Amino acid sequence: MFIAMNHFDVEPERAAEFEARWRERETHLAEVPGFVRFALLRGDAPGRYASHSTWETRAAFEAWTRSEAFRKAHAGARMPAGVLRGHPRVELWDAVLE
Repeated sequence: MFIAMNHFDVEPERAAEFEARWRERETHLAEVPGFVRFALLRGDAPGRYASHSTWETRAAFEAWTRSEAFRKAHAGARMPAGVLRGHPRVELWDAVLE
């Protein structure tokens, strides 16, 4: 199993807008081989979020990042100015135990 996470610092007063953008976007993940599941996580601290995608393998995730589905999912996915406090931070994880 492989996990890709993007961490976001969102202006707390724009959190509803941030969540709505994620709810409304088309991810195209269901059509990607090796995709297992996705979650958008809200942290305890105001404005803290992480996107969490689980994959069968790192190779499946890397293939997704080079796919047409990835390009479609990220076309126009940019957040409006002022929603994010800085750039998202990516973390990649290989499962050791399941």
